[in-house]
Amino acid sequence: MNPIQRPEMYIIGAQPVCSQLPGLSPGQRKLCQLYQEHMVFIGEGARSAIKECQYQFRQRRWNCSTVDNTSVFGRVMKIGSRETAFTYAVSAAGVVNAISRACREGELSSCGCSRTARPKDLPRDWLWGGCGDNVEYGYRFAKEFVDAKEREKNYVRGSEEQARMLMNLQNNEAGRRVRAVLDLSFVSEGQSEGWSQLADFRKVGDLLKEKYDSAAAMRISRKGKLELVNNRFNMPTQEDLVYVDPSPDYCLRNETTGSLGTQGRLCNKTSEGMDGCELMCCGRGYDQFKSVQVERCHCKFHWCCYVKCKKCTEIVDQYVCK
Repeated sequence: MNPIQRPEMYIIGAQPVCSQLPGLSPGQRKLCQLYQEHMVFIGEGARSAIKECQYQFRQRRWNCSTVDNTSVFGRVMKIGSRETAFTYAVSAAGVVNAISRACREGELSSCGCSRTARPKDLPRDWLWGGCGDNVEYGYRFAKEFVDAKEREKNYVRGSEEQARMLMNLQNNEAGRRVRAVLDLSFVSEGQSEGWSQLADFRKVGDLLKEKYDSAAAMRISRKGKLELVNNRFNMPTQEDLVYVDPSPDYCLRNETTGSLGTQGRLCNKTSEGMDGCELMCCGRGYDQFKSVQVERCHCKFHWCCYVKCKKCTEIVDQYVCK
């Protein structure tokens, strides 16, 4: 199991105890001992990745949940599907994000503010400085820590195990690069100065979701390299997601694959997309029920300075898959 998908591992009292963190490879355990102060931020990165995954797939049959409670991503990770590809990528991106921010905030002794070069399009009379997110350090550390587990493995060339290892490394790198390329330069409002700051993590999730939809199907060659299943497509770049196994059927509950199924899931009766009742319910039909929703309404601004609202109730129709 990839420890990045187990954020609870990193919170053991005030300081993580590396020997008590299950799932770490020998190399990751050594890094944990050398960089103990980093581990809590790896946990923060993992939590942000989980939250983003569940947001991006909230209207899909697979919604980033699992059958058991041992981890958030669960047994689906054993299958080299495009869903697994996304979870590896968003997890790696989450680590880059958290470590980069921790550097900026002075939480880590081994790094500080970003030293990003002055943007070429910044006016000459503007100052460049401030304390930006150190995405360079975040990228390097995430690459060393996250990839260590895969690089320690020594599989037979051309084997399915090697294919999965190469898939994981590709998707880890894609997540890190997507996070890194969304490193934006900001200028302070009303002042002639700027600094480097990472874009909102939602933008990372949105871009990785696009990469998920266009992920490339790969297979292992005799030479021990990933190659396209269909040569009509272009080879994936370092920022693209890849997968080696077809996705399982997420329509029905299956503890072997980790699918919860879609029975009991809310669906949209009027939508023709994946959140629509026809697709979400896999043709099994749906039940209708009424629910009471309470919302703030008739809000007014009072001088000075607060907003006062009333509570309005509404009975709405909702639909759940059979």
